[in-house]
Amino acid sequence: MHAETVILQRESSKGWIEETMRTPEWTEPDPRDPAVRRCFRAIPMRDGRILRVACVEDDVECRVVSAFLDRDARKPA
Repeated sequence: MHAETVILQRESSKGWIEETMRTPEWTEPDPRDPAVRRCFRAIPMRDGRILRVACVEDDVECRVVSAFLDRDARKPA
């Protein structure tokens, strides 16, 4: 699966992604696609860098569109 390959290349963890989707520190809608929700969470094992997970949810599943450490992400005040 492409997403799993990218996760490994970016040195992310499936567990971090799942935790970010389940219990994000904050969320925001994707500005280009209202069906996509962006979830954010600081990852202590990566020096507190922010993981951004973009996902699409429905009644059956939650599909990850992208996941990466977002160097521009800032927690809203």
